[in-house]
Amino acid sequence: MKAAVLEEPNNLVLRGTKDPALVPGDLVIRMRSATICGTDIRIFRGRKTMGVRYPSILGHEFAGEIVDTGGRSGFSIGDRIGICPAIPCGHCHRCKRGAENLCSEGMNFGYEIDGGFAELVRIPAKAVDGGNVRRLPDGMTFGEAAMIEPLSCVLNGQEQVNLGFGDVVVIIGAGPIGLLHVLLARLRGAVRIIVSDPNAPRREAALSYGADTTIDPTTEDVAARVRAETDGRGADVVICAIGIPALARQATELAAHSGRISLFAGFSKGDTSQMDINAIHYNQITVTGAFGLSRRNFDDAFNIVASGRLDVAPLITGRFPLEETLRAFEVAESGAAIKVAVEND
Repeated sequence: MKAAVLEEPNNLVLRGTKDPALVPGDLVIRMRSATICGTDIRIFRGRKTMGVRYPSILGHEFAGEIVDTGGRSGFSIGDRIGICPAIPCGHCHRCKRGAENLCSEGMNFGYEIDGGFAELVRIPAKAVDGGNVRRLPDGMTFGEAAMIEPLSCVLNGQEQVNLGFGDVVVIIGAGPIGLLHVLLARLRGAVRIIVSDPNAPRREAALSYGADTTIDPTTEDVAARVRAETDGRGADVVICAIGIPALARQATELAAHSGRISLFAGFSKGDTSQMDINAIHYNQITVTGAFGLSRRNFDDAFNIVASGRLDVAPLITGRFPLEETLRAFEVAESGAAIKVAVEND
């Protein structure tokens, strides 16, 4: 089969590789759409190495159709499916305490298991048995199904800060994740959404997806503008949707008393940041991280999209065939598109 193989950092090549080897109970799918995540780019550039193998096939946001059932009943060749890419072990301390997204003993597509930037992808029996596979309803495209994974992560992040009705929300960063935060925050009942991003087209996109106000941090004092927009109170929830360490400190300047801050975006290995600890202490601000997704998050996000309550399709603004995966990565990294999909027709 053809696959985009990461041989080493900065060396992604399309080449032939062995078809997936099945054991009984596995499925094999033909990848139809695999979207590029910021984490994929960080792995490609060598800024994220934990759990990464060389050579490997990246891609944890993907969907496709079954071409081999592996002798398993209940599935048929041609079934259209989406995949929750995190396969927890189910027996470690974290899994037992309901934090399977933090499981360090499990497997993940694009890491321990070859992922979606390939013609064919093996779905291990453990993932099928664990409920990681969802059949797509007729109205859901493969691209939309691939977007369920990032939406699931966003859902986890908003749950960690208890974002809900009546909240004033500031989202720092209007990339694909920031825009998903806008869409979901609106759905969850945020009363006002303010987005900060230096990129004018992305600020326009944020407004089109439901933001009330946008800020250009290169020309405006973000903290002063947020205070002006909130009668001096600040934001109930601040979400850092871009992995720039200095923005963690900025978040403490934007949060209201008893505000909640989500350091949602991944940062590069070794990154540190100074935060205003007095603001955290005296204003009683909660600061939390948000990593990955659980199978519950995936199911909830899947049902939100399947029901039509949230439309993720417009976020995919760049599409490339598998043969042009490297070009797709370059476009995603440049910010010229919102979300980039690699497709295998």
